[in-house]
Amino acid sequence: MSEAPRVEMFDWSTLNKAQLGRYGEYVVKMELARLGCDVYVPEVDDKGIDLLVRLAPGRYAEVQVKSVRGMFYTYMRKSAVPLDPSRFLALTLFGQGRWPDVFLIPMSAWLRPNALFVDRDYEGRKSAPEWGLNLSAKAMPLLEPYRLAVQLERLVSEVG
Repeated sequence: MSEAPRVEMFDWSTLNKAQLGRYGEYVVKMELARLGCDVYVPEVDDKGIDLLVRLAPGRYAEVQVKSVRGMFYTYMRKSAVPLDPSRFLALTLFGQGRWPDVFLIPMSAWLRPNALFVDRDYEGRKSAPEWGLNLSAKAMPLLEPYRLAVQLERLVSEVG
């Protein structure tokens, strides 16, 4: 009898884009639950909301999850994700051979574009307007304050 092939722990290269996205949603749900949140999944994802997170009685955060492998530019269409105080991007950053890093970014971060947060309107072009993230080693210090546990503690203290 032959041995089963050895699968490397956290080998994200075996997942296609859709699988990585689904896995990222599960990671965010698990991490939020681990941190004490109630997490709800909408029956239909037609409004750019992957998760609804209860922060306090009557206070919820609407979360769009984005999963990426490596450092590069990624974006969301402005029409799908408005800059609303209750809207957040949960960025799941998959690095080969390790558990993913999770960041919770308020959509209001795009009100102040910088080396990380990009606002593109593409006026007169075919591309739709987008909110972008320039993920790079240089921009990582700008992303650090948005680690999930740090952001969640801040959000809960604001409503507590």
